[in-house]
Amino acid sequence: MIANWRAEGALLVKPLTFMNLSGHAVGDLMRYFKVELPDLMVVVDETQLELGRLRTRANGSAGGHNGLKSLIEQLGTDQFARLRIGVGRGDARRDLADHVLANFDPEERQVVTETIDRAADAIEVFVREGIEPMNRFNRKDDRE
Repeated sequence: MIANWRAEGALLVKPLTFMNLSGHAVGDLMRYFKVELPDLMVVVDETQLELGRLRTRANGSAGGHNGLKSLIEQLGTDQFARLRIGVGRGDARRDLADHVLANFDPEERQVVTETIDRAADAIEVFVREGIEPMNRFNRKDDRE
């Protein structure tokens, strides 16, 4: 699924493949639209971050995230920007896959809505200014 972003020439893309195979879709898209690696921002959910926390990085390992693992494998590098959005680990007795695929609880919805707004702001900063100014979204108090 592809949509134009506010900025001219920017695309917002959601692969319709399984997350574990998302590298194929992103690689194909980058080749088709001739997207350079420094212009790629990957957005993923992150169970290692508390709900509502954002973390941006210019590059790095997959950190156990299967979607990032697929991207690194298909692109042949881990040198691409990413925005990790904290979804928490949920109940330790519950399967982690069930947690990330489930709907958020009603009491979490306000945090989720605010997080989506902040993530959109972070992505807009990336589109206009690149990865470096996004560091301000890494602070725990960036919600304030």
